[in-house]
Amino acid sequence: MSQERVAVMVEDQARDCADFDSPLYAFLLERVAQDVREGGPCGEAFAGYEDAPRYDAMALRLLGGVHALALTGRAPGLAACYSSAGGVFDPGRSDACWHAFRAAVAAETGWVRDWMTRPPQTNEVGRANLLIAGLLRASQVCPLPIRLLELGSSAGLNLRADRFRYVSAGFAWGPADSPVLLEDTWQGAPPAWLVEAAAEHPGLAVVERRGCDLTPLDPLSPGGALALRAYVWADQAARAARLEGALRLAAQVPAEVDAVGAADFLAGVRLEPGTLTVVWHSIMRQYVPAAEWARVERELDRLAAASTAEAGFAHVFFEPRRVGGRRRFQLTVRLGGAAEEVLADAPPHGLPAHA
Repeated sequence: MSQERVAVMVEDQARDCADFDSPLYAFLLERVAQDVREGGPCGEAFAGYEDAPRYDAMALRLLGGVHALALTGRAPGLAACYSSAGGVFDPGRSDACWHAFRAAVAAETGWVRDWMTRPPQTNEVGRANLLIAGLLRASQVCPLPIRLLELGSSAGLNLRADRFRYVSAGFAWGPADSPVLLEDTWQGAPPAWLVEAAAEHPGLAVVERRGCDLTPLDPLSPGGALALRAYVWADQAARAARLEGALRLAAQVPAEVDAVGAADFLAGVRLEPGTLTVVWHSIMRQYVPAAEWARVERELDRLAAASTAEAGFAHVFFEPRRVGGRRRFQLTVRLGGAAEEVLADAPPHGLPAHA
């Protein structure tokens, strides 16, 4: 039964990959699920993780480890069908791709099982599209220098989000020479509140960039950069391009990421006069156990209650919610002690958003 549970979780992830424009990974995970049921090498890779909670995202860990093999030249047959490694996925030759994937897992089981110990570290740059919109909204209400604090930062790439370039129909914000370009950021025209906020704040004064993560990555190290690249889905070139730009920017703009849980991180935060303290996060809550998140919420409530016009606080987050029986990924902003305001929806990778 435990083996069947793994196969079902893998199939769930396959459907998500299909929904979010990764035909390569949708196909491979369907075959992985079958291989698990048959006791193949993919089943061996999952050994010991049969009862792992869903938020551990074991299927994404497997994909990340195998992607790293392709990126480092350890699986040349697989690289031939991964666009991230210079190959092409041909649906007409999908069996060859699957055989290369399965062979890579069988030949490099130790490598893959090492990667299975690592939580997914996508650090998705596209989600900055929603986060920066929320930050502009908060700055419109409380126009003070910003202390930017991120929960679940991974490598802290989105702590540099104000240095990215955002472009949509009739709208552009951020440095024109930024190495990170997010195009077609909104479905249709951007909302009026964002256009107004961007006009009022053509730039933002960010005086602190700090985050937390249980297992932070160093984007300037070869190992950290490889992990970030490996967790981007191998057939999504636009995401990979945004990541490459963000890695270049990380070398230019310092940010600090502490190796600590979200609740303990927030417990040490106090509001500072003359600044707006912004806590933000994107699609990380699902990886946090319920008891830990209850502590996070208490700390957020403490900071909200302490907010004043001279020492402001905002909570900006892009997370999934169940709405009418469906899962929707929503940008929500809480300004000081005010009620939460849902501002936009978007696909989980952040583009395009719609109000």
